[in-house]
Amino acid sequence: MSLAERKAVAAAIDELHDGKAEQSSVTDAARAVLEDSQERGGGICMQHIDKIYPGNATKALDDFNLDVKPGEMVVLLGGSGCGKSTALRSLSGLEDIQAGRIMVGGQDVTSVPANKRNMAMVFQAYSLFPHMTAVQNVEFGLEIRGLSFKERHRIAMEKLELVGLVDQATKFTQQMSGGQQQRVALARALAISPRVLLLDEPLSALDAKVRVQLREEIRRIQVETGTTTVFVTHDQEEALSVADRIGVMNHGRIEQIDAPQTLYQRPSTEYVATFIGVTNRLPAASNGDEALVFGRCVPLIEGSARGDEVTALIRPEALTIDTSGRTSAIGEKAQVQSIHFLGSHIRVDAVLKDEVWTRANGGKPLEVTVQCSSTGAPDGLAVGGDVTIVPLPVPALAV
Repeated sequence: MSLAERKAVAAAIDELHDGKAEQSSVTDAARAVLEDSQERGGGICMQHIDKIYPGNATKALDDFNLDVKPGEMVVLLGGSGCGKSTALRSLSGLEDIQAGRIMVGGQDVTSVPANKRNMAMVFQAYSLFPHMTAVQNVEFGLEIRGLSFKERHRIAMEKLELVGLVDQATKFTQQMSGGQQQRVALARALAISPRVLLLDEPLSALDAKVRVQLREEIRRIQVETGTTTVFVTHDQEEALSVADRIGVMNHGRIEQIDAPQTLYQRPSTEYVATFIGVTNRLPAASNGDEALVFGRCVPLIEGSARGDEVTALIRPEALTIDTSGRTSAIGEKAQVQSIHFLGSHIRVDAVLKDEVWTRANGGKPLEVTVQCSSTGAPDGLAVGGDVTIVPLPVPALAV
């Protein structure tokens, strides 16, 4: 069990020892903050957060800022060590921060203990009690809050029905599959009616098919309950499929936060453009508004670089392949290296034939990836064949 998970369990045990929620030792001021915050709604505002782990010189969170609207699902996306899980644990109160403040519903909860923030967290590890049945696991948080057996059983069964496990209520969790266990963990988190739901890579331990099914269920449940949610993942497809907005993290900060479609189609930085999806790096000349790429003018995203030697970041689907052999001033000759059939679409890897592109690429052959629909693939497309690659007038970023 991780340190964060042990801290969460310790907080729950502390609350159990306190007795009923009304008799807890939290200060009157903290209780008033939370009650007022609940009336205001579950929006989140993390302002100028710094987090440094003991013994480290580098900040895990460096002037980190995040705003989440009530009822919104925001996904924090990034590679290992970018700070996304640290941001989640700092929001929950499982990690202490060195600077900044955390607002929930317009009220400062920075100093409010983790077990008094009315947040629920689902970890990558299921963290279920193996000696309890599914329904008993879901009831646990309600029991430590002093609810009667009848009331907590009713709520627990409602939540199990919500996640599609009401028929598994009396099973012990070790008798369940990984996907079912994670559903129990989600039901347990929702049972306490949290104002904020925190999901820390909850699907990464599951196989691909179950992961897709469960992420769709999580999104359905989140929309149905209207719970403000922050979801952490390193899986781009997962983030793009469930988020209202995605925050791409890099070195302890959010580099860009936007709706999935905006983030993919109009990245504001080179890091975002290359981290999300597949991106071609093509030599170009730019005036800031347009770039000349393979003889065609391509519109540019605001903030693009200017110059005679820039790099245009172009998505594979923003290129087309011509196999006709016609001569044209637009497009560049290339040789197909590989063809990947991916069901609804085909991805083609090719190398530009003109030596000028090899020289421009530091002596290495310039590789280009093109994507087209399976039904729209040109006739005669084959490995080793000669093709012409032509850009489409789709906005790109020049750096």
